[in-house]
Amino acid sequence: MLRLATEDGWWLVTHPDHARLAGEFAAAWGNDLFTRPEPREHVLRGIFAHDNGWAARDAKPVVMRSGKPAAFSAELVGTYSAFEEIDLPAYLAVRRSAVQLEAKEDLYAAILISRHTYNLLTARADRSTIKVEELPLLDAFLAEQLALQAALHTELLETGTVGEEWLREASLAENFRLLQGCDNLSLLSCVDYAGKASLLWPQKTRDGASEVVVERVGVRSFRLSPYPFERDEMVFQLRARFVRGLAFGSGEELAEKLSDAEWEELEVRVSA
Repeated sequence: MLRLATEDGWWLVTHPDHARLAGEFAAAWGNDLFTRPEPREHVLRGIFAHDNGWAARDAKPVVMRSGKPAAFSAELVGTYSAFEEIDLPAYLAVRRSAVQLEAKEDLYAAILISRHTYNLLTARADRSTIKVEELPLLDAFLAEQLALQAALHTELLETGTVGEEWLREASLAENFRLLQGCDNLSLLSCVDYAGKASLLWPQKTRDGASEVVVERVGVRSFRLSPYPFERDEMVFQLRARFVRGLAFGSGEELAEKLSDAEWEELEVRVSA
C-alpha cells in the first residue's frame, strides 16, 4: 500500500488504486508540446495495470516494527531502499505475478511492466539494504525479467499484434518512461509530497524530450512545468481509506480497521 500520515491516523491507498490514478494521468497525457501515448490501447493498459499483482498482498496489510503500516511513504520518494523489513521472496513473487498476469492479456503492456520492475530493482534499489544471502535470488529474478521481455518481444513480432515501429527500442523506451513518469506523479499524489520533484525521465515532446518538474501548490495539488496534459487544469480522483491510530499492534489489527473504513474519493489537482 501507500500511506500518508495525519495527526491522528493514515490515509491508505492500494497499489491497484495508485496504478489507476497513474493510468488516468496517461489517458489525459498529450497537448501541443507533448505527444500522446502510442500504441494507445496497449500503453494505457500497461500503466493502468502495472501494480495489479499487489491486490492480494494489499488485502493482508503488514505493520513495521514501529507499528506503522508497511507502505510506500513520502520518505521513500526518489529512492527504493526500504528492504530491511521486506520479505524479498514474497516481494519478488508479487512483482513476477504482476507481469505474468498482464502477459496473459496484453504482451506489449507486460513488456512495459517488466521494464518498470527491472528499473526499480536495478537503477533505483539500494542493494546495501538487501541481505547478502538474498542477492542471488534478486539477480536471478532480474535475469528472468530480461529473458521474459525478449520472449514477449519475439512473440509480438511473430504475431503482428503491434506494428513493428512500436517494438523498436526507441518507442519501447519512450513508453516505459511515460509509465515511470505517470507512476511517479501518482506516487507524489498519494503521499502528497511537499518537495520539488520531477517525473524521473525526460518525456517525449513533438520535437525531442523534456524533463517535467513537479511542485506542490496545495493539498494534493501540483503545478507541472512544462505541462503535459490536454487541459490547463485537471482534477483526478484517488480512491483511499482513512484509518485512525498512528501505530498498530499487528497486521490483523490494521486489517480489521481497514475493513471498517469507508472508501473515499480524494481530489488530485494538476495545473500548468
